[in-house]
Amino acid sequence: MTGNTNTRQEKASILLIYTGGTIGMIENPETGALESFNFQHLKDNMPELKKLGYAVSTYQFDPPTDSAEMGPEGWQKIVEIIAGNYHLYDGFVVLHGTDTMSYTASALSFMLENLSKPVIFTGSQLPIGVLRTDGKENLITAIEIAAAHENGLPVAPEVCIFFENTLLRGNRTRKINADNFNAFRSYNYPPLAHAGVTIKYDTTQIYYPELRKPLKTHLMLDRNIAILKLFPGISPQIIENILATPGLKGVVMETFGSGNAPRDEWFISMLREAVGRGLVIVNVTQCVGGSVEMLRYETGQKLMEAGVVSGYDSTTESAVTKLMFLFGQGLTPEEVKEHMNCSLIGEITIPDK
Repeated sequence: MTGNTNTRQEKASILLIYTGGTIGMIENPETGALESFNFQHLKDNMPELKKLGYAVSTYQFDPPTDSAEMGPEGWQKIVEIIAGNYHLYDGFVVLHGTDTMSYTASALSFMLENLSKPVIFTGSQLPIGVLRTDGKENLITAIEIAAAHENGLPVAPEVCIFFENTLLRGNRTRKINADNFNAFRSYNYPPLAHAGVTIKYDTTQIYYPELRKPLKTHLMLDRNIAILKLFPGISPQIIENILATPGLKGVVMETFGSGNAPRDEWFISMLREAVGRGLVIVNVTQCVGGSVEMLRYETGQKLMEAGVVSGYDSTTESAVTKLMFLFGQGLTPEEVKEHMNCSLIGEITIPDK
């Protein structure tokens, strides 16, 4: 059911993990460029943290990691921090740069199996020390969401992104604006909560584990993944070079509309040959919203006949990290295909057949 909550968990304990990003940056007086600063800068500019009434502890990446440099090693580090402190805290807030936040949130949704506590990502478009910063409200509300309980259980026990008044499922998000405060969207899945005077949760959309099993972490990720973005006039050489990359195991192919691509025989033959030697090719749409429907048009059917797997309504960020995760578990290409056709943690919507 949809519900409101502003109940303060006076004794809730939250671990705030600062990985880097704009929220903790300061302007270099000599160059004018934004640079990562010591986490103390964040605390100095946020006396509100002490007024929340929660037990907030902090952990800082040293040195902080710029969003553009965040990748599997950083994801593994965040997972290890959460796992090592899992029984000590009621929830976790991860401060992260916005540019790759959707990739990190997607990856962690797969790496943290049996998660039953909130892991809330947030950040800002302006540094926390700037007068007009969006960072303070994002951080304060993210902490409140991480601490929120009802009947002794967390209200939002999944990997989420909170940004500009909206709580979104992490593996459904993408950054859609480089300038506005409202930087993230989840086009194919409804928001989990809206923050106004109160925080209104839509509990029908939140993923609740059926059984409270112990947290199981997965640290192995396979980087042998590529993105192939189709465009009108793309040359055979470009596609051939990508598909022939040594060691490549999976490709996220961004197609047109509902999963369409050229019907040229050379193109279909290349895909068929690559699939035949064990490459997993996942079809996702270039559109910001909507789903791949490979049976809808003949062009999509050709891809299916060549062995391309539907990514349904997956974001590129989620498809990439899911492939990294699945191949990291040592699965065969056929097993990976099977899992790509399943929703592991609410990352895709499988249409009724």
